[in-house]
Amino acid sequence: MELIAYKLDAEACPLVPGRTERPWMDAFDSRHPYRCLPLVIANSSGWEILSPCTFTITWNGGPANEDFRFDAEDGYASLNRIVTAHFTHGTVTFHTGYLFRTPPGWNVWAGGPPNWPKDGISPLQGIVETDWLPFPFTMNWHMTRPGMVRFEKGEPFCFVFPIQQTAVDETVPIIRSIDVDPQLRKDLNDWSESRSSFLDRLEKRDPDTVKQGWQRHYFTGKTSQGEQAQALHIHRRRLKPPIDETR
Repeated sequence: MELIAYKLDAEACPLVPGRTERPWMDAFDSRHPYRCLPLVIANSSGWEILSPCTFTITWNGGPANEDFRFDAEDGYASLNRIVTAHFTHGTVTFHTGYLFRTPPGWNVWAGGPPNWPKDGISPLQGIVETDWLPFPFTMNWHMTRPGMVRFEKGEPFCFVFPIQQTAVDETVPIIRSIDVDPQLRKDLNDWSESRSSFLDRLEKRDPDTVKQGWQRHYFTGKTSQGEQAQALHIHRRRLKPPIDETR
C-alpha cells in the first residue's frame, strides 16, 4: 500500500506520521487521558501536514475575503502560499503543497488533527478521490467567531489517511437485542460487575486498588476475566515516515 504525495514545489509543508501527544492531554494530572486507548490510537492513525512557520489569522466577522488578515510572526516570506481567504464567510484555506495519489478504490480522508481542539476555529473534513484526481485538494478551516487564532510552527493544520472508497457503502448496520448472544451478554455483565467492584474499592481507598490506579483491560487487549482477546489488538501505531525521493 502506497500513499504517494507528489511535491508541487520546494516549499511543500512537512509531512510526518501523526503524533500521539496532545497539549491538553499533557496538562492532566498523571496524563490521565492517555489511558484512553481509542483516543490515543485515533491521534496517530494518519499523517500530519505541518505549518512551516508561526502565524496568526485575524477575522473581523465580515463576509468578504478582505475581512481576513494573515501575519507571519517569524519572518516567513511565503505565508500567502500556505494560507489564504478563498471561500469567504469566515473560511480559511490551507495549501499543502502536495498532490496525493492512492491505489484504485482508495481515497484520502483529510481534516484537522483528531482530538486537537482549537479555540476560535474548526477544521472542515473532506474525502478526496485521490485514485484519479489530477489536481491537489486544499484543507479548509472555519472561524467560529471574530477574533485572532494562532498556529505555531510545526503545528498540524491537516491530517490525512487512506480509506477504502466503497467499504462504508457495503456496510450493513444491524440492530439486535444483546440477549440473542448469551456469551456476549455474559461478557458484558462480567465487565459491568468488575467495573463497579473496582470503582467501589477505589472509593473506599483500598490500598491495592489505589496502587493499581485504573483498569487496563482494554489497554492490554484482555477481557475482565483476564483472557486475551481473540482479535487483533493494537495499542500503538507505528506509521512509516515518508520516503522523500526528491532529495
